[in-house]
Amino acid sequence: MKIGFVSLGCPKNLVDSEVMMGQLVANGHHLTPDPSDADVIVVNTCSFIDPAKQESVDTILEMAEYKKTGRAKKLIVAGCLVERYRGDIRRDLPEVDALIGTNEVERIVGLVDGTGESGGSAEPYLYHELTPRVLATPRHFAYIKIAEGCDHPCTFCVIPHFRGAFRSRRFESVIVEAERLFRTGVREINLVGQDTTCYGEDLGLKDGLAHLLARLAQIETPQPKWIRFLYAYPNRITAKLLETIAAHCSLVKYIDMPLQHASAAVLKRMKRGSSGELFLKLIERIRRTIPGVAIRTSMIVGFPGETESDFEELCRFVEAARFDRLGVFGYSDEETSVSFGLDGKVGKKAIYNRKRRLMALQRKVSLARNRSLLGSEVDVLVDGLSADSDLVWQARMAAQAPEIDGVCYINDPGEVAPVPGQMRRMRIDEAHDYDLVGALVDEPPPEYVPPPPLFPMFTGGRT
Repeated sequence: MKIGFVSLGCPKNLVDSEVMMGQLVANGHHLTPDPSDADVIVVNTCSFIDPAKQESVDTILEMAEYKKTGRAKKLIVAGCLVERYRGDIRRDLPEVDALIGTNEVERIVGLVDGTGESGGSAEPYLYHELTPRVLATPRHFAYIKIAEGCDHPCTFCVIPHFRGAFRSRRFESVIVEAERLFRTGVREINLVGQDTTCYGEDLGLKDGLAHLLARLAQIETPQPKWIRFLYAYPNRITAKLLETIAAHCSLVKYIDMPLQHASAAVLKRMKRGSSGELFLKLIERIRRTIPGVAIRTSMIVGFPGETESDFEELCRFVEAARFDRLGVFGYSDEETSVSFGLDGKVGKKAIYNRKRRLMALQRKVSLARNRSLLGSEVDVLVDGLSADSDLVWQARMAAQAPEIDGVCYINDPGEVAPVPGQMRRMRIDEAHDYDLVGALVDEPPPEYVPPPPLFPMFTGGRT
C-alpha cells in the first residue's frame, strides 16, 4: 500500500512523522511523495498557536480532496490538533477516517491496515533506538528527540496537557541512534524536546544534558560533525553545560533559549519568573564562557496584562541583549490555556504593531552583526541549490540552525560545484538583514560522497 505524509509544525512533530513512516515501511508499506498516488494520506498536525491550527485544518481539507480526485481511500489525522479537538474533528470533518493522538503514534500501522481503530498506547509514547524511522530531512542533517512532555507551568502553553509529563530517553538509546546517523552520512544532529535542558532529571542524572553532549562529542566520525540542542529553559542553563559546550569543537557554539519576555510583571503572569536584568546577567555569563556563541531567543508580545510600559521594557532589553537571532510571536489566546482566563487582554492591532516594532529593532541588530562579518572566512555546511535560483547555493554557518535562522548564499562556488553535506570555507562578501552572501575559498574535499535522499514529504511547515 502506498502512504503519503504531510508533517506540520516543529521538528519534534517531524520526528514523530519519521517514526510513523519507519513503522509503516518496516511492515511492508511504501511511501510516496505524490498525494494523488497515495492509497492512504497521513497529516501530522500542529495546534500550538492560531496560525498553526488554521494551517492544519486547511491542509486536512486539501488532502481530503485526493479521496475524490486521486486514489486515496483513507485520510488519517495525527498530532496536537487531535489531542485538543478530537471530538470537533470527528463531528466537523467527516472526510477524516481515523485519528492518532501525540501518545498514540504506534497505532499507525493498525490504522492503515484497518486492524487498530480503537485503543491507544499502554504507556506514554517515547521512541527509542530500536524504533524504525525514515528520515524526511536532507540526508546531511537530522533531529533526535531526547525527551517528551513538559513539567513547566507556563500559562500560555498547552503542551503539557497533550504531550504529558516530562520523560527522558535512556542515555545509551540517544548515543546509539546518533552513532547510527553519523555512520549513514549525517553531518549535523540537532537534539530536540519540549525542554532539552531538563534531560535526565527524571532518570536521576545531574547535568544530564551536559554529560550527553560530552558523550556525543566523543563519537568518532570520518568527517567533521556538528551537534546542537534546541529549546533550552533559562533557569536550567548551568555552568557545567556552558563549560561542556566550550570544551568540544563539535558542539556548535549556539544557544537556543526562549525567554518569552523581559518584564518581571509579564513573566510572573506567564509563570516563568525572572526578569530582564537577570537575563542580561545570564547572557553575559554565556558569552563569557563560550566565546563567539550565537544566542537565539523568542518573545511573546501582547500577553494579557502587558502594558505599554512592559513592552517598552522589552524593547530596551532586546536592544541591550543584542541577540544573534530573535523570533517574535503575537500572543495567541488558546482556550485550553491558563492565560485564556487572565484579564487585561491586548487588542489584535496593538499586538500586530508591537510585533512589527520589536522585529524592526532586531532587524537593525541583526544587520549590524552580519556587517561585522564582512571579509571574514567561516565554515559552512552546504545544504544544496537555492530554491530561488539554480545559480546560487545555500549553506549555513554553525550559528544558523536549520529551517529557523538565516542562511548563507554561495554565489561563487569555484570551478567545482559543492555537494550537499560538504563542510566548506566561505568568505563573506555581502551582509543583509538576516542572510549572508559569499564565495567558497577552499578546495572541495574529495572524500565526501553524499548518501542518496530518502523520502521527501509533499509539504510541511515549521513553527
